[in-house]
Amino acid sequence: MKIVFWGTPSFSIKSLEKLHSSDNEIIGVVTQPDKKRSRGSKLISSPVKKRSLELGLSVYMPEKIKENSLEKEKILNLDADIYIVVAFGQILPSEVLSKPKYGCWNSHASILPKWRGAAPIQRALINGDKKTGVGIMLMEKGLDTGPVILEKKIGIDEFDNHEILSNKLSNISGDLLLELINIIECKSKIPEFNINQDLDLKKQIDIHLDKVTYANMINKKELKIDWSSSSATIHRKVMGLYPNAFTTFNNKRVKILSTSRIDYLKEKDKIKMLDIIKINNMSKPGNIVFHDDKIGILVKSKDSFILIKRGKLEGKNEVESDVLFKQLNAKINYHFD
Repeated sequence: MKIVFWGTPSFSIKSLEKLHSSDNEIIGVVTQPDKKRSRGSKLISSPVKKRSLELGLSVYMPEKIKENSLEKEKILNLDADIYIVVAFGQILPSEVLSKPKYGCWNSHASILPKWRGAAPIQRALINGDKKTGVGIMLMEKGLDTGPVILEKKIGIDEFDNHEILSNKLSNISGDLLLELINIIECKSKIPEFNINQDLDLKKQIDIHLDKVTYANMINKKELKIDWSSSSATIHRKVMGLYPNAFTTFNNKRVKILSTSRIDYLKEKDKIKMLDIIKINNMSKPGNIVFHDDKIGILVKSKDSFILIKRGKLEGKNEVESDVLFKQLNAKINYHFD
């Protein structure tokens, strides 16, 4: 089957690779245009563009797919059987959705209709969801509203961060897309094959009774840790926004890359903490109340305490908590802002 693949971030790459390694033919890859660095004028290509060029694939970068352009015309003129979309980053217009004879299909990293939109993995982690998954839907005009043909769910582990969970879901996405193509190839042999009639498509609301929720893009204000939040909220933020959640210490930015809640410590370490916790229970949120080279930096939160396990002081490399404590020149009762 001839495929035009639409994708931009690292999450899309595993699907691209699996489709490329199959008996199918990727005749074009559509991705977001190169962007300038925040500093300097050097252009940065998307992860999908970089990998596509390594694979020897033709790449197209329309500035705005909704507008008429030479680039858009080239894409529509490709002799594609099917469009596969994995986190492309632009809403596709009707003329694009209706172009391939076997449809335009999207692989979305959530259990639809929960977390439609731009940041489903981050929102699931920040929200403290216990499970997530990947759904393959036939695309239509609405934002992630199309009927689903395939879905796979997985549990979210306590120490899954955005990178870890993305890798898990990226692998699932590639496998489901190969399954989708096999289904279409088999069903298309039916005389007068019709996508909507001959495929087992299900409306999202018929599969799950979950309320429709939207995964809005992460904004910069969300990245700062609020130590007056609960320990669960702080941990979920660190995991969901990895590697960008930060705090400040003596007017320097400190990225917090890994945390642990007290409940998830080894029993011997948890026992070690009990007296410290009792003594410091009235401390102010953000206070450093204990440090152990192996266990981490213990910080007061609104309802409990949380351990910083790994971090990165601005201008430095990421390090374990023992090195971070020394880099900060911190002492007990010092305070994160």
